[in-house]
Amino acid sequence: MTRMRSRRRAKGFTLVEVLVVVLIIEVLAAFALPTYISEVYSSRMGIANANARAIATAAQGKAITIGSYDTTLTDYSTDLGGAIPLNPCSGTTSTGYTITTTGSQAKVSAVSGTNCGTWTPMTFTLGYSGE
Repeated sequence: MTRMRSRRRAKGFTLVEVLVVVLIIEVLAAFALPTYISEVYSSRMGIANANARAIATAAQGKAITIGSYDTTLTDYSTDLGGAIPLNPCSGTTSTGYTITTTGSQAKVSAVSGTNCGTWTPMTFTLGYSGE
């Protein structure tokens, strides 16, 4: 009489299968993560520059109205919808942008901050003749 042994297959994954899946995920992450971080930085830089341009437009409009440039950033909050926009690269509003004047010119730029890596913000130069 021959006895048949019944082999029961255990449910679950083997250690080798789990290690292969982990290895595949690590390889995909190694390629995808630097690209993702680069795209996030690029997006933040674009937003910071666009906000600086909006502040420059408000500064130019105010200079035409009052006859000179105002370097106080918070004075433009009404012109910008009630608040100074957040600079995503520095994480601040009131110190996230700079307005400097020299004679009849003004320069507006975003503060570079540390949330965007190393970059040079765009500078928007404004001119006003005062006429």
